[in-house]
Amino acid sequence: MKVLGIDPGLTRCGVGVVEGDVGRPMSLVHVDVVRTPPDLDVARRLAMLAEGIDAALIAHRPDAVAVERVFSQHNVRTVMGTAQASGVAMMLAARHGIGVHLHTPSEVKAAVTGSGRADKAQVTQMVTRILRLSAAPKPADAADALAIAICHVWRGGADRRLAEALARAGR
Repeated sequence: MKVLGIDPGLTRCGVGVVEGDVGRPMSLVHVDVVRTPPDLDVARRLAMLAEGIDAALIAHRPDAVAVERVFSQHNVRTVMGTAQASGVAMMLAARHGIGVHLHTPSEVKAAVTGSGRADKAQVTQMVTRILRLSAAPKPADAADALAIAICHVWRGGADRRLAEALARAGR
């Protein structure tokens, strides 16, 4: 299973692709951070994000796209930009006919570290271990995108296997 993970953001949008399956080693396929200058208007910044995400979708042809679910923060402006970036990612996946799955930050942290309250350093450390990387992915947006993809492989892969088993059983 190949999953494209998206850590949505208007200034920095993490894009990471991993390949693996439940109970099997995971491998890094691609990681990047799509950046947009804060002095551009929002529409142009969203277009730049779309170009970067679309390039990853075309180059890596994932089986699924996993996006971090936007959660409420104190800064409404930040939430809006994150939600807009998330919408761009979901729309592009839909255009390519790829299923989109949303995972909360605490769900991703729990899947990767065992604790839904893990900090960014712990998430980065575990992503580095899980993918057997010689160096930690940087910046944090890159590591977060990979964590989201890893979370989906493990959680989505388990759901997929259950569905396949039920289909074989005629349910």
